[in-house]
Amino acid sequence: MRQILQDLNTGQIDVAEVPRPGIQQGQLLVETSKSLISAGTERMLLEFGRSGLIGKAKQQPDKVRQVLQKIQTDGLMTTMEAVRAKLDQPIPLGYSNAGTVVEAAPGTPFSMGERVVSNGFHADYVCVPTNLCARIPETVSDDAAAFTVLGAIGLQGVRLAAPSIGENFCVIGLGLIGLLTVQILRAGGCHVLGVDLDPEKCRMAAEFGAEPVDISRGQDPVEAAAAMSGGRGMDGVLITAATRSSEPVHQAVQMCRKRGRVILVGVSGLELKRDDFYEKELSFQVSCSYGPGRYDPGFEEKGHDYPFGYVRWTETRNFEAVLALMADKKLLTEPLVSHRFDIENAPSAYDVIAGSGEPHLGILLDYSSRKKIASTSLPEERTITLIPQTAASKRTSGIPVIGMIGAGSFAGQVLLPAIAAGKARLKTIVSRGGTNSAVMGKKFGFETASSDPEHVFSDSEIDAVIIATRHDTHAELALSALRAGKHVFVEKPLCLNPSELEQIGSLYETLDPRPVLTVGFNRRFSPLVEKITELIATTKAPVSIVMTINAGIIPGAHWIHDPGIGGGRIVGEVCHFIDLLRFLAASRISDSRLVPMTSLNRDTLTATLAFADGSIGTVHYFSNGSKRFPKERIEVFCDGRILVLDNFRMLKGYGWSGFSKMKLARQDKGHRRELEAFLNAVRHGDNPPIPFDELVEVMETVFRLNQNG
Repeated sequence: MRQILQDLNTGQIDVAEVPRPGIQQGQLLVETSKSLISAGTERMLLEFGRSGLIGKAKQQPDKVRQVLQKIQTDGLMTTMEAVRAKLDQPIPLGYSNAGTVVEAAPGTPFSMGERVVSNGFHADYVCVPTNLCARIPETVSDDAAAFTVLGAIGLQGVRLAAPSIGENFCVIGLGLIGLLTVQILRAGGCHVLGVDLDPEKCRMAAEFGAEPVDISRGQDPVEAAAAMSGGRGMDGVLITAATRSSEPVHQAVQMCRKRGRVILVGVSGLELKRDDFYEKELSFQVSCSYGPGRYDPGFEEKGHDYPFGYVRWTETRNFEAVLALMADKKLLTEPLVSHRFDIENAPSAYDVIAGSGEPHLGILLDYSSRKKIASTSLPEERTITLIPQTAASKRTSGIPVIGMIGAGSFAGQVLLPAIAAGKARLKTIVSRGGTNSAVMGKKFGFETASSDPEHVFSDSEIDAVIIATRHDTHAELALSALRAGKHVFVEKPLCLNPSELEQIGSLYETLDPRPVLTVGFNRRFSPLVEKITELIATTKAPVSIVMTINAGIIPGAHWIHDPGIGGGRIVGEVCHFIDLLRFLAASRISDSRLVPMTSLNRDTLTATLAFADGSIGTVHYFSNGSKRFPKERIEVFCDGRILVLDNFRMLKGYGWSGFSKMKLARQDKGHRRELEAFLNAVRHGDNPPIPFDELVEVMETVFRLNQNG
């Protein structure tokens, strides 16, 4: 299918061929008819992409501070590689889509053939959660419906302003959202003032019933507000402009009456003056996108609706309200359409909004150039060819053939460069949405890209499967790969609970010959960790190990904290360090205890292990530290000597004959060596890089800590 992608390095727009996405639970697959370019938001992305590194830095000073902090702790080379990898991954554009349902997950309240709006990308097909969809009334065209999401943004701002019939409101910024907001306010019985620099947009606002204020002609918005309100001041102001200046906020304050309301819907500088708000007791609020439910994973991804009696207007119901206004002819969109382009000509559409000087407003993209399909017979577009078969690598003896499932940022920045550096044939890469698999597949030289993991399992050429998906899918995908007779590398954790571990263990024990199965416990493969093991092996004495992990806080809504998705930070992240303790002690775990700090997410804790040979180890995993402090420190006390490893860059020895310090040019946590060891085991039929019983022992310990801590 076709999808619009933007290169963040250059700003270039590409109509790319990517695999069609497959639906998940609670989702719809929608065949797009029309989508609307959001000129404000998407123009800002274009400007960001087309600016150089210095320009990008000026636009995102917070990101610059994060980069500088990372340089201090991780080093320049590691940080710059991460920055380049981030900018090198194209992003999908678009969030206002109209189309027809061609597939619906079981239990969803939609049926095939229904027309719906969604916040889907600019693509032939979009896969969207049902709470981000709404049915299009029969009397509303797809052209009009494509404006729904932008209309909902304006409507949510209006709801926060809480206007009543007869009140006076001002809209600053008469772009698409501003003109939609003007109509919504007029439909609610308000008198509206519309402010902009563009005479044509002021003219359109007047046609929609607003009193225009054309700043380009020297008209004063504050004077116009006083005139409209009889000198009392406006009841409220909605700022729908996109500017770095704080002037719109200052103007809004001047316009308002005492206890008026100022709502920021667009983008503005926020250098607020206390006296302005203090004297009038004004309220100021920033509107969040389409309404309640936005950015809530429970609402958007899991489909948990808010009770109607308590949250009357969710983002879904805002979509429905906008469509109802369109059906009643109270929200007109045809006058807002300035351009129409076929999806194939999308780069030309973006040239219009990228400072060409050509007047523009609503730019619709049409998808009818590609033959439509019957809703009962979806095309097999979930796998596409990246390298023509004639140019694809032939099977070579001793060269593993790789299938990769997962193409997120970690895979792109860490795993794929390591895999590409090894001696392997890269056959198929899979991502749930299809876009990342196409992008990463082209970048690293895979032959095909897919959105269907079954394509990997059923391919008899593929020897080994690398799994780098979200934690809740690890066990299921690993089991499928093992059943298909594939060697398996699973990014940590292996699974999320004892039941999944038992299933994997039971299956693995029955396989003959047993494939290579390993987990992404990469730190044990770091060259500095290998040096530690080399040194302590000369003593034959028990060791005492202290690990201090400055993990940092992760917001409570993040998926890692969901026990059913991420497993929580103990299962999802602390497992790394339990494995490293086990590796350094080189002895079975005999006891384990965990003491968490009182925390909802249990992300600040101390775990203590005892080992059969008398060694002990402690992991201090803290989220309450400073980012300026190194993220990981390991101290090993052994036979009157000490080793200190800082952030996998520097190893210092105290009391060791012939060893005092080892420093790497760049941080090395062992990812490349880990994957090299896996590929070598596959290639030569060797034992797994990590013994299977050790993997089981570590995961069992992690589950005990998670349950008892």
